[in-house]
Amino acid sequence: MVASSNNPKDKKLRPTGYILKPLLITFRTMVRASLPGRRPRTVLYPWEKNIIPDCFRGRPGIILDKCIACQKCVKACPTTCIKMVQIEHETLGKIKRPEVNVGRCMMCGNCAEVCPTNAMIVTPEFELASYTRDDLVYDPIKLQHAWKAGYEINYEEQLPSNLKGAPAKKGSMELKDTVRLEAKKCISCSRCEKACPTGAVKMTDTGEVNEKTKKPIKRPVFDDTKCVSCEMCVDVCPKDCLSMKEAL
Repeated sequence: MVASSNNPKDKKLRPTGYILKPLLITFRTMVRASLPGRRPRTVLYPWEKNIIPDCFRGRPGIILDKCIACQKCVKACPTTCIKMVQIEHETLGKIKRPEVNVGRCMMCGNCAEVCPTNAMIVTPEFELASYTRDDLVYDPIKLQHAWKAGYEINYEEQLPSNLKGAPAKKGSMELKDTVRLEAKKCISCSRCEKACPTGAVKMTDTGEVNEKTKKPIKRPVFDDTKCVSCEMCVDVCPKDCLSMKEAL
């Protein structure tokens, strides 16, 4: 006598389980798709292509003239596929601009969201197959794409105090993090002023004199209207006297 098995895997191994049932499902789907008035489930790709919605996020693109090299896109990238490289521009000379490895890019659009000048955009291009990995690295020149309305990403930000019927703060830069200075640690090295891509930092004389060097003491003053919260000044500060105060 052979005991019957209660294991569900044994039932799937029978011909009705792994041959006949899948064929029945496939035949049923074929009949439904062939009936008059039924919309086809597929398209003849690549000769036919699906309609891409307006909010589609394909590979990143860049408008070189708008980029200020603030590196916010590099910091916001969740897959670290963006890095800054130096290129020779016809009018701007030697400049640093983002380079994207689209083989690692997840097309999230975070780089375009945080870009303060809308230099980084999302494009409708998604067919990025290549024979080599090197071809998947888009340098700033190759990354360029023609601009079209809707390629940039703008979003609304709302403070908790404005949730009760107050108008939202429109634009990603109207509500932003600001720089805070701990004056006692500052050594007046001016690195923050040199690193700022928008000229929002200016070294200002405080009226005090350094007892050792007998030179006037200068401290950085930040123009919040020009600041884009890129944190480059915080990164280059040798004494960690700068920090970011979050808006939310």
